[in-house]
Amino acid sequence: MTMFERMPDISMDDGGRQGYEVGYGADGEVQIAPAAAAATQETALNGGCTAGKDTMLDAARSAGKSEILDQYARDYPQGPHDKPQSMCPAFGSLRVGLRMKRTATILSGSACCVYGLTFVSHFYGARRSVGYVPFNSETLVTGKLFEDIREAVHDIADPEKLDAVVVTNLCVPTASGVPLRLLPSQINGVRIVGIDVPGFGIPTHAEAKDVLAGAMLNYARKEIEAGPVPMPASGKADRPTVTLLGEMFPADPMVIGQMLAPLGLAVGPVVPAREWRELYAALDCGAVAAIHPFYTASVREFQAAGRPVIGSAPVGHDGTAAWLAAIGEAFGLPADQIAAAQNQFLPLIKHALAAKPIEGTITLSGYEGSELLVARLLIESGADVPYVGTACPKTPWSAEDAAWLEAKGVKVKYRASLEDDCAAMEAIRPDLAIGTTPVVQKGKELGIPSLYFTNLISARPLMGVAGAGSLAQVVNSAIANKDRMNTMREFFEGVGHGDTAGVWEGAPNLHPSFRATNLKKIERAAKAAKASEMI
Repeated sequence: MTMFERMPDISMDDGGRQGYEVGYGADGEVQIAPAAAAATQETALNGGCTAGKDTMLDAARSAGKSEILDQYARDYPQGPHDKPQSMCPAFGSLRVGLRMKRTATILSGSACCVYGLTFVSHFYGARRSVGYVPFNSETLVTGKLFEDIREAVHDIADPEKLDAVVVTNLCVPTASGVPLRLLPSQINGVRIVGIDVPGFGIPTHAEAKDVLAGAMLNYARKEIEAGPVPMPASGKADRPTVTLLGEMFPADPMVIGQMLAPLGLAVGPVVPAREWRELYAALDCGAVAAIHPFYTASVREFQAAGRPVIGSAPVGHDGTAAWLAAIGEAFGLPADQIAAAQNQFLPLIKHALAAKPIEGTITLSGYEGSELLVARLLIESGADVPYVGTACPKTPWSAEDAAWLEAKGVKVKYRASLEDDCAAMEAIRPDLAIGTTPVVQKGKELGIPSLYFTNLISARPLMGVAGAGSLAQVVNSAIANKDRMNTMREFFEGVGHGDTAGVWEGAPNLHPSFRATNLKKIERAAKAAKASEMI
């Protein structure tokens, strides 16, 4: 018998199903988990992602998901607006799972969502299939969807091929209360990790990476507490290690390792990890470097394991000096040893910054989590950076970076919306705008040279000496394109904007009266919705 086996459904009436999930726990005790009421589930199913955030949240809470939603609200606090513009959050957790060896992924969600997520994952280089458990109104309401998920997990859990299976609830299954917690924790030695990643509960896809990374660290930590665990394939370091938290350019961990060597330390694994056993080595560290500061759930697991966490990163001259000092303090190293390491690398970084200066005004925004670090590097390279927007929340692990930037006159905006980023760019009219795809699009419309943060900035080293001069070429080349941008604007002058864009044989048919009437309808509907909320 597995840890959970389906028992006969309990009927409410002659032909109905109560919707309870009933089974045996690992201790042999009966487990009963009430599912959502049918009406609530139907609301979530019929409305889907279009039902609205509040509707989906209410449905999820009615379905017994309040605890996890409250935890997400604490871990990933939202800003004054609804949420930053980001792709489906589940892409983040999906990306983490697909990058791990011997790890399978199963999605439970609307078919359109699964299609979009798998398409984007392959676009970004995933070379692995994604499992999918379809559903309809009957299987969702009756609880059959959970049975189908459990069956799929049993079918795929082959210990010869896999270390873990990740099952992810998307919006509708989460709102309907599909209880992934009732899946067995392991099948034939294959670990089963179930997570809820609803778009109405996770603000950005970056933070969804933390949802899965944190869940895996929690599982691995409990394995360690239970007894001996396998050694990672790379072996065990002969020196105390520093675990790196956050996805980064592949060369950055090696550069950090070089800077740690004079301190008698070694670089540990990077979390999110590439294989399960790396999680054990990550937890077996002397300290954790929160390179990306939004990994709140992961930090909680490291702190539960008694590991200190250091914010910021060895970026630029000042950032490297402060970071090495913080690492040395965390390990209780003598001041002269810390100073020796600083003196070995800081002059080299200073020289690299001076050798490749950046001149010009730059606005910067993104959702990767490294925006503040990149801004520091640009400023130390000579650039004027009046505005930095990040879609990620304010946490203790970015406080030092924010303070340094604000002391330089930079406006730092956490949980920045697309409107915030575009407004800053339009007001400042920089020589270069670095941002997300829509920011870059808007910048080019204004004739402002623009670079996509994720593909062109994150794809470069940032740490230590290697990072000091890495941005200069691409940034200076983009700034030099100003004349080309002006030429393109002149070429396309007169083609129109918005709904008048294009080349017209005659004048476009505009209907300002209809536009005004429709705007009044929208305003009345918004007022009515607000009034109903107050009632």
